[in-house]
Amino acid sequence: MNATMRRVVIGATAVSMALSIAACGKAGDDKDSDSGSGSDSKSIGLLLPDTVTARYEKFDKPYFEAKVKELCSDCDVQYANAAADPAKQAQQMSSMVTKGVKVIVVSAQDSAAIKSSIKSAVDKGVKVVAYDRLAQGPVSAYVSFDNVKVGELQGQALLDALGAKATAKSKVVMINGDDADPNAGQFKEGAHKVLDGKVDIAYEQSGLWKDTVAAQKMSAAITQLGAKNIAGVYAANDGMAGGIANTLKGAKISNIPLTGQDAELAAIQRIVAGTQAATVYKAYKPEADTAAELAVNLLQGKDIKSLATAEVTSGSGDKVPASLLTPVSVTKANIKDTVVKDGLWSVQDICTAEYAAACKAAGLQ
Repeated sequence: MNATMRRVVIGATAVSMALSIAACGKAGDDKDSDSGSGSDSKSIGLLLPDTVTARYEKFDKPYFEAKVKELCSDCDVQYANAAADPAKQAQQMSSMVTKGVKVIVVSAQDSAAIKSSIKSAVDKGVKVVAYDRLAQGPVSAYVSFDNVKVGELQGQALLDALGAKATAKSKVVMINGDDADPNAGQFKEGAHKVLDGKVDIAYEQSGLWKDTVAAQKMSAAITQLGAKNIAGVYAANDGMAGGIANTLKGAKISNIPLTGQDAELAAIQRIVAGTQAATVYKAYKPEADTAAELAVNLLQGKDIKSLATAEVTSGSGDKVPASLLTPVSVTKANIKDTVVKDGLWSVQDICTAEYAAACKAAGLQ
């Protein structure tokens, strides 16, 4: 009887332990499944820096979303825009990590400020792709254009437009981008490489990528140098060029070259009208498509070496695999062969009633 009882007790204990182990296993399985839903997440995050620069909402976002959908039909793109607020962008990244997004593509509003957010995300197993602007921290890849080349194209376009007036005594105003954006430093570097010694950069300030700030800086330059003494103006992008063009018009300054970048519609129209000499066209679709390919490959654990064939060093000293695309200078002479040919803007987009006569003179109509 005692032996029988012992067998019953032992048997009951074994069953109990087995059930307990099974229960633990089930609880663990459930937990793994929850965490696995994060690891198996097919959500890709896209964080863009502002709504002021027309390209981001109009081109980068839809091109990126379309390419992700083409490469991964059941992938989902989570999108947020920082509206030029670095703190907001940090919060947006944290929120995406919490939601289980496993790859985040970010165009940093402030490349240094985003570093801690990127590190935190990577520590949680998230892959980060720096888009258009080289963010600091342990990013997996970077896609942009050769930004020093962009600056060189801008500088050369200014010299070309100045022609015989490009002398070492010719006073040029230089309005750079936001110092918090590493691209701004590269544009500036490239422009100086071309302009230094060829003209006198008599006034140089940051326009913070804002048309209003650039307009104020231009006004200050006119006060400091005198309206008649300014030979040309380097503006790091088209948004700022728009503010500068308005200031020049208000000061009754005409027929001096003004540069830009981004091939915004308003800039192309100014080029047609002769109030802006040139812009730089960075084809948004190849950039967005490459970012989408990098993101999907990282999500699926595939190699990215064929996409990121270069290497760059970020402000934090990190070596980052990079895909660097080639920018193109746009003047009145090649509008048809660049932005129109690529479908960025149609002749109808450019040649509204206000610009009809200028378009005809430029051979666009």
